[in-house]
Amino acid sequence: MTLLRSLFAAAALAAASVSAFAQDLFVGYQLPLTGTQSQYGEVFRNAATLQLEKFNAAGGVGGRKVQIVYEDSKSDPKEAVNIARKFVDDKRIIAVLGDFASGPSMAAGEVYGKAGMPQLSQTASHPDFLKVSNWQFRNITTQAQEGPFNAKWLRDSGVKTVAVIGLQNDWGLSATGEFTKAFEALGGKVTSTELFNPGARDFKAILTKVSQGKPEAIYFAMFYEEGALILQQVRQLNVNARLYSASPFYAPKLIELAGPAAEGVLLSTTFVAESPSPAVKAFVDEYKRRFGSDPNQFAAQAFDAVGIMLDALKRTGPGATRAQIRDALAATANYPGVTGSTTFDKATREPNKTLSKLQIKDGRFVSAQ
Repeated sequence: MTLLRSLFAAAALAAASVSAFAQDLFVGYQLPLTGTQSQYGEVFRNAATLQLEKFNAAGGVGGRKVQIVYEDSKSDPKEAVNIARKFVDDKRIIAVLGDFASGPSMAAGEVYGKAGMPQLSQTASHPDFLKVSNWQFRNITTQAQEGPFNAKWLRDSGVKTVAVIGLQNDWGLSATGEFTKAFEALGGKVTSTELFNPGARDFKAILTKVSQGKPEAIYFAMFYEEGALILQQVRQLNVNARLYSASPFYAPKLIELAGPAAEGVLLSTTFVAESPSPAVKAFVDEYKRRFGSDPNQFAAQAFDAVGIMLDALKRTGPGATRAQIRDALAATANYPGVTGSTTFDKATREPNKTLSKLQIKDGRFVSAQ
């Protein structure tokens, strides 16, 4: 009898565990965890972990916890599509975060749009991402906003001529194109536009060609890995020009890798780790404590994206459908994130965000004018 009672007790405990697990709500997150862009997926997952733990500790959604199911897209559009199909077929998954790059995000978005799955990317900034369907959202500024912001900054600073160097991919083409269009519309002259393939390491030929046009400034549309290398080579070749960059340069790793070559670079960003905001300070301190490094803009974008998604889940309640969550996301207004307040435009679903100007000075990011 004792053995029988033990078996019954074990069965009851297992059933209770299954029941409790079944009560959890599930969100999918596709992101690069391996491959050449895995460092971005790592900071996304770190930030998501902090946000999710805080949310569940505060009661979750009506007392029910939320779980995030991570899938490695390798930042590959084909992998992204396979993951999207998997998430769509998994009836537990009620919404999706990711992907990192615009290409995989848009490829997966085609699947989500047809199936009616809400998708929120922390970093897909291609202007066409939200045009995939009415189910896509993002909480990052697009290059259609950042490019003109930086173009005006250069012109207001007296820059009349600029050379543009950018990545040869969807994001890079968008970043260089939007900046160029705005700079020329403001009366400036682009002396040359040079593109390179991701993973390139030698930029001396590009810089030599760019220098021949004698631009007053160079605008970089790339990420910090290539950025650190090109800055070092700018100094080695004694290129005489002001250096500006799009927001991906806002990463402590850039200064670490580039060293003194990063000095003086000007850039825009929506996240400023040095902000006196209590919310930003709490995020930065906790991230450093848990993961041993300073959070960059990408970590901040993921932290806010997860927060926005969880806020939508909380507003819809534990029994919400995918469609109801989509509508709750669309209704997001004044979400108080570490990248500033986020409101999705009623017509376009674009996030209304504020950009800040920074400069690298004495090995630190400081406010710039």
